[in-house]
Amino acid sequence: MTHSPQNRTNILQDRYGLKTASYLSAGTANLPYDIAERLRAARVQAVAVRKVARMHTATATAGQGEGSVLSWGSDEGFSLWNRIGSVLPLIVLVAGLLTINSLQTDRFVQELAEVDSALLTDDLPPAAFSDPGFVQFLKANL
Repeated sequence: MTHSPQNRTNILQDRYGLKTASYLSAGTANLPYDIAERLRAARVQAVAVRKVARMHTATATAGQGEGSVLSWGSDEGFSLWNRIGSVLPLIVLVAGLLTINSLQTDRFVQELAEVDSALLTDDLPPAAFSDPGFVQFLKANL
């Protein structure tokens, strides 16, 4: 069973808290009644604050839009400039990839044109074009 890193951290914190609470509870047997009672009340308050803090963080996370779904239609902190700033790197990336593709295609066409012009200007017999070794030579040089 896999857990997210945040969930795993919460589980480890809870285990540590339970282990610490058991050690503290075991040590209260030797303390006077009033001190043991004040420690018990403090533990109850600490646990109550911990539960409220955990509930508060879950609501704050959901309210800030940190979930897996990004709602572009709402106006919850996404101004026009934020949207442009989010989409602009994607547009630049696509334009760069298209430019690289165009340059590589041009280079390939230029290499083919050089081979064709070398073949047409060279003195080769027509039988050389049907020779399998010559075809392999051409493929190796491209």
